[in-house]
Amino acid sequence: MIDWQIVPFEQLTLNQLYAVLKLRQDIFVVEQTCPYHDMDGLDQQCLHLMAYENNQLIAYTRLIPQGIAHQKYSAIGRVVISELARGRKLGFELMEHSIDALREIDATTTIKIGAQQHLEKFYSQVGFKTISDMYLEDDIPHIDMLLSPST
Repeated sequence: MIDWQIVPFEQLTLNQLYAVLKLRQDIFVVEQTCPYHDMDGLDQQCLHLMAYENNQLIAYTRLIPQGIAHQKYSAIGRVVISELARGRKLGFELMEHSIDALREIDATTTIKIGAQQHLEKFYSQVGFKTISDMYLEDDIPHIDMLLSPST
């Protein structure tokens, strides 16, 4: 059974914070061989959605309220599924929880993501629409996508 938790930064335990930073580093830096500045100063202003199974963090997103990273949009970032939990369609559940949490804060918000381009089809299935051409972020092809409030 998966235990879903949404926690503001200041309420994260040290163990939760360590698990989040380790999972993000394991996937984004090590697995994707992409050195980048993960700690960008936004975490403190965000909600952190975590999925635990058997007391192990298996999925995570950073939920960014409107006005923090974008004036006109809320955002979902640092979307990550641990290698051990892949292949179970957990990404759909993770995005559903993420969208619901942001909509609880503001039902009228449009949600923006900067998606790795190879995941465009997945995010389209969740309801996001592509709004940009491909661009490189940390040498990885990305696209911007939006989810309108009516979706």
